[in-house]
Amino acid sequence: MSKSAHPCGVLFLDKPKGWTSRKAVNHVIHLFSKPEQKNRKQRPKAGHTGTLDPLATGMLPILLGDATRFSNMGLSAEKSYEVSFDLSFQTDTLDLEGEVLSRFEHAEVNKAALTEVLAKFMGKIQQVPPIYSAIRVDGQRAHKMARQGQDVQMQAREVEIIAIELLSLQGSEVTLAVDCSKGTYIRSLARDIGEQLGLGGCVTALRRTSSGGWAKEMMVSIEELEEKKENCMLPLQIWLRDLPVISLAKDEAQRFVQGQRLLVASYVAGDALCCIMFNGLVLGTAMFNPNKGVLQPERVLPTAQEILK
Repeated sequence: MSKSAHPCGVLFLDKPKGWTSRKAVNHVIHLFSKPEQKNRKQRPKAGHTGTLDPLATGMLPILLGDATRFSNMGLSAEKSYEVSFDLSFQTDTLDLEGEVLSRFEHAEVNKAALTEVLAKFMGKIQQVPPIYSAIRVDGQRAHKMARQGQDVQMQAREVEIIAIELLSLQGSEVTLAVDCSKGTYIRSLARDIGEQLGLGGCVTALRRTSSGGWAKEMMVSIEELEEKKENCMLPLQIWLRDLPVISLAKDEAQRFVQGQRLLVASYVAGDALCCIMFNGLVLGTAMFNPNKGVLQPERVLPTAQEILK
């Protein structure tokens, strides 16, 4: 069985401060491209599973090759952060990149008052995203409209704060650990906490410690990636860890990649989306109906189709 010309898998990059998420993805594409792959169409596909602000660091899962077809599993995942913010001022971007809009001379707060305010943000809340964000408003990116001086009206939306812990309080500087749902803006959370206290809330440091429950120890630095890239990329089946696995015989695998339904014996309980494999290779995903023993292809990977021709 021949191997695909393109890499396929996931790596958990520790995004450097100052890098956009797009720059990180482009750098990974460059590292995994071969010299003869001159244009974009020839190079490996890659994508991340949730934007990090340029000033933020931490976990940015990047999928390569056919693995990009499963990016939705990361986009919808819960995230964990450590954030520091200063109650003594606020900027238009809600972080250190922006212009100062207001200052608060007496910004110190006692731990009891802060803890009481933090409790108000637990659970499902309505949150207004920052105007300097990648959200589209009338078809345009909000941050581009804001930089052009346009009046950007952001709509509140529901997010969930699953856990929030006060790590330190030093003068006007607050540091929190936050677990939250997809779509949560930590800059907005810091702003809103500050407003509840009648103060500012400018983010001074932000680090994503986990995405989708993946351990922070899985992160690799840019330097590690450049030195030993092949060791940093994990196989696709690792990314699909939450799916039950059904392994097929060769004749079944060939029919599966042609999109055919299969009658299979399996121990999967209940209707379930499954990871379909053959000989250590992920072929795609399928819905399994245990009552009928039927496997219905849901997503078949192009590389699997090529290999099993």
